[in-house]
Amino acid sequence: MDVKTAFFYLFSLVMLFAAFRVITARNPVHAVLFLMLAFSQAAGIWLLLKAEFLAITLVLVYLGAVMVLFLFVVMMLDIHIDSLRQGFWRHFPLALAIGAVISLEMAMVLFGGFRIDEAPAGPEIVTNDAGLAVQFSNTKALGELLYTEYLYPVEIAAVILLVAMITAIALTLRERKDHKRIDPSRQVGVRARERFEMVKLAPTQAAPATEAVPPPAAPAQELKQ
Repeated sequence: MDVKTAFFYLFSLVMLFAAFRVITARNPVHAVLFLMLAFSQAAGIWLLLKAEFLAITLVLVYLGAVMVLFLFVVMMLDIHIDSLRQGFWRHFPLALAIGAVISLEMAMVLFGGFRIDEAPAGPEIVTNDAGLAVQFSNTKALGELLYTEYLYPVEIAAVILLVAMITAIALTLRERKDHKRIDPSRQVGVRARERFEMVKLAPTQAAPATEAVPPPAAPAQELKQ
């Protein structure tokens, strides 16, 4: 077994363990952290398969943005685990049926085998028009394919993401009656002297005069003596 195969089994075992802990962890924060571990191991497997673009995209987009957002939301929300587990046994038969169907499909694919001989293998070294050998880049080939043949779908996806971002900002800035709304234009127009005022105080102050306190009266028994 070579080094590449050893890394493949290592990444696969860690990813399967992390995926199992995602669905069995009682703490939602721990589940999100295990999901981040699973994504990192999947990125390592894609690097072994020479899919550098997918591996970098998984690390930058999911681990760097989406998972951090999930972790922030889970930590900010007050999630009651006991209330979420109340309907567990009620939905357990449906979840078990869906899991059985997915396991059956995966078993059919795995036992059927992969036709590796018919899969097109991208060469690492190719020849250009002049007949010179140049190094083949998966990322460059994918970029040329996206921005030539699939240019319109990429532009449509970009417009949809832009609309979603603007919608999220609009929903955040909408007026609600249950909390106070701050006008950004008024915040920008505020000047420093309107919010901060310097007050001069004397460095030392004289202590206030204390009045003389009369001594306490003697008890009645001492007066009789």
